[in-house]
Amino acid sequence: MGRQDRHGVRSGSRPWSPLVRKTIIDAWRTNSAMTAFLIERLPPALWPEKIADTRRTIRSLAGHLHNARCRWIKTLGQEHGISAPPFVDLHRATPKQVLTALKPSARGIEAILVLGLEAGGTVPPSKGYVWRNLPLDVGHVLTYFVAHEAHHRGQLVLLARQLGHRLPNETTNGLWWWMGRSDHVR
Repeated sequence: MGRQDRHGVRSGSRPWSPLVRKTIIDAWRTNSAMTAFLIERLPPALWPEKIADTRRTIRSLAGHLHNARCRWIKTLGQEHGISAPPFVDLHRATPKQVLTALKPSARGIEAILVLGLEAGGTVPPSKGYVWRNLPLDVGHVLTYFVAHEAHHRGQLVLLARQLGHRLPNETTNGLWWWMGRSDHVR
């Protein structure tokens, strides 16, 4: 039996319902689809643009989404048999390379969520997780990953506008059309 959380629920004390499991995985898949949707629609001319007051470019920010996933997969999953895909080169990656890379990193994050669900609702601790700022219950893990990507999607939209590449309404509005990106949800 696991220990009780502040709500009196014992972690690992009861299996997750198929509906809860599906909801968590579908939420991650929708988030991943939203990230790919935006990356796919960034104008190629925007890709090498520098972000003011930083050494970063739109390319490096887009690649960071994949590389951050890879770091978390390595940190939380490697010890449990989940392999992280290779990083993309933040200075040379093309939009197609980033889009291609996002697929296996999305599957890796999904595997971490499944690991947590199968372990009673909490991702098992790993030696590599030394930062310790993130509670490892599946709800917090999912929310953290989604918030991170949403933050950077918002940055990309704002930066595109500031750099003179205002994205079409079908793209910016499309970021809020989750039903259109959640074909796996029924």
